[in-house]
Amino acid sequence: MNDELSQKLKYQFQNPMLLQIALTHRSKGSDHNERLEFLGDAVVNFIIADALYQQFPQATEGELSRWRATLVNRDTLGELARQFDLGQYLRLGVGEQKSGGSERHSILSCTMEAIIGAIYLDGGFTAIQACLMDWYEVLLKSLSSAASHKDPKTMLQEYLQSRRMPLPIYRIDKVVGEAHQQLFTVTCHIADTDMEALGTGTSRRRAEQDAAQCMLRLLNNE
Repeated sequence: MNDELSQKLKYQFQNPMLLQIALTHRSKGSDHNERLEFLGDAVVNFIIADALYQQFPQATEGELSRWRATLVNRDTLGELARQFDLGQYLRLGVGEQKSGGSERHSILSCTMEAIIGAIYLDGGFTAIQACLMDWYEVLLKSLSSAASHKDPKTMLQEYLQSRRMPLPIYRIDKVVGEAHQQLFTVTCHIADTDMEALGTGTSRRRAEQDAAQCMLRLLNNE
């Protein structure tokens, strides 16, 4: 099974035990992946920051930080893990198995970070840099310009600030579904006005972005 995953990752471990630890959730036992997760988080943030710095020589610090936050977060890493079918390789305790832990976004994203940490330890910086550049190739190419990739929350904030209006307030209204397949409903409200917009998403962040996009449409139609 681990050889199969290595093929998907396009990396062959010299020390297969590192991959096994990276796939082991703390519910399985004491030899779990949290230390590798800590390391992987730092590694992916640095390599993606370096890639953005090289790709966009004219971008400001704020733009680079925003792009990195878009590319390195629980949602993106979780989706990356799903591309590799990571859920079927996880080593979980009985309780986590029964509660659908193999499909839980938080577990998948943390495991992805652990795998990044494991490749770094196994093959060094060059090896994990090559892997990440391959995995993130499409996402990095999609960042065509600063203006085109501002997320809706940033665009809404800038819109309101330019008109000296209060900043938006986001409120979670409802969360439905099992832990590994939740749907969030969020309201975006502009203080001192009666303007509200609803957004939905599979995470709080996505629901807030959707609500911000809806609010922008309301404001632009006024």
